[in-house]
Amino acid sequence: MEQKLIDKYGRKLDYLRLSVTDRCNFRCYYCMPEEGMNFVQRDDLLSYEELDYLTRIFVDLGVRKIRITGGEPFVRKGILDFIELLSKNQNLKEITLTSNGSISKAQINQLAKFGVKKINISLDSLDPKRFYEITRRDKFEEVMGCIKTLLSEDFNVKLNCVIDGKKNIEDIVPFINLTKDHALSVRFLEEMPFNGTGKFDIPEWNYQALYNYIDSQFPGIQKISDESNSTSVNYKVPGFSGSFGIIPAFSRTFCGTCNRIRLSATGELRTCLYGPPVTNLRDILRSGCGDDQLKSAILEAVANKAKDGFEAENQTSNQAKNSMSFLGG
Repeated sequence: MEQKLIDKYGRKLDYLRLSVTDRCNFRCYYCMPEEGMNFVQRDDLLSYEELDYLTRIFVDLGVRKIRITGGEPFVRKGILDFIELLSKNQNLKEITLTSNGSISKAQINQLAKFGVKKINISLDSLDPKRFYEITRRDKFEEVMGCIKTLLSEDFNVKLNCVIDGKKNIEDIVPFINLTKDHALSVRFLEEMPFNGTGKFDIPEWNYQALYNYIDSQFPGIQKISDESNSTSVNYKVPGFSGSFGIIPAFSRTFCGTCNRIRLSATGELRTCLYGPPVTNLRDILRSGCGDDQLKSAILEAVANKAKDGFEAENQTSNQAKNSMSFLGG
């Protein structure tokens, strides 16, 4: 009998978000503190061989899309060799990436060669000064150069912008104006409680506030169709080449169609970003267990997937939340 990742609510989990490192060359305030991060030791990370083995297990169970995340994936040595290895799996339909824009032209050329043409770039400001305040790094020109190269090479580019009422409201209009002449998508995200500090206020700029503000600045915005299992509600300004979306990341209105499962760089398996790890596949693998035991652990995790992010969060109410760099988004 063929085994597939379908939870008790009938949701088919065919999308794996795979974190390959918790390290990053930026220090975005909503993701991690500026100092004091206890990064994972090398021996605790899944090796590329282990990652390849585990991803094959997931594909056998019906996963058809893998998104490589971090931290920043490109700070880990050998990442392109691993992506090439993934690209050779004929049953895997799509490989995508999330990056902060630390990708060189040579690396972009290699990604295209491997058939990886969809990339999300985390970018929270189009103003160099605000960019520095948010990332704590002077890398604005480098990131913009990466985005321009991706567009010139016909990559499908999405820019993810986390909105904070005290940081970057002034960037909303410029981001949407960027879609006038560029066929890219900008997605505005509610801030989430994964900054590694243990302190978080419910975001004032939720998805409804974002929509109302954008609607006041661009009267006549049009709703466009959303992709299957999309986390964003998508729109465009008539006549503009690109589009924009709003992701209710904290409000979690999209949980009913969730098709995601997450594996951290240390092997922690999560069926919800807001929930606790349900098992550690690294430990199971290193104990000498084979395919059957690994598949059983994954299937059991999926069988107990929470109905939504609120139910999952209740399971972690007494636990400190990890930083987003560890969780992989």
